[in-house]
Amino acid sequence: MTGATHPAPEPRTPTPRPGGRSARVRAEVVAATLAEVTEKGYDNLTVEAVATRSGAHKATLYRRWGGVDGLVADALAASADRPWPLPDTGDLREDLRRITREVFSVFTDPELGPTPTALISAAQRSDTGAAALRAFFAARHRQAAEVAERAAARGELPAGTDGAEVVRAATAPLYYRLFVSGEPLDAGTAERAADAAALAARAGLFTSNPTTPEQN
Repeated sequence: MTGATHPAPEPRTPTPRPGGRSARVRAEVVAATLAEVTEKGYDNLTVEAVATRSGAHKATLYRRWGGVDGLVADALAASADRPWPLPDTGDLREDLRRITREVFSVFTDPELGPTPTALISAAQRSDTGAAALRAFFAARHRQAAEVAERAAARGELPAGTDGAEVVRAATAPLYYRLFVSGEPLDAGTAERAADAAALAARAGLFTSNPTTPEQN
């Protein structure tokens, strides 16, 4: 990946200071970044526009975020900090279906979808953004791994199942269509991805010593 072409200092991921005015400024800047990247895309995202929209001084944005790539990275970090309510139906396949349905619903919603789509697309345009995107998905997968860990605890999955890998397997086909192949995504595809991941997990394919069909 190449870096941004915007005339700004080398981008960096900020280390926000918690609480008080600093937290309010960060929230306003993140909101402004999301609005700007949704409306204009990465190529037309500027520190000046985010500063105007957030009410923060341009110098503050350059000092704390370094440039547009730092802004995109911190918007992803802020998203990762938000809790993700997980389903708990007592059945792994249904839990995974609800997760993939949510991904499908958000990204295909005409009002909700443009913002995460624009943010992920922007993150793929720089090394800084790509690193933040990896961290975002890693955090989400760790959190969602709980659905597989619960399934293992009740005996539905083999001991030692990697819950994060189960969630990756369920959601990866959706993100592939959304951001790689451009193929249409529908509810049936989302459910099939969940079903396939559940079957593979039950077969022991996500343990540290996965079995193969020939071994069963």
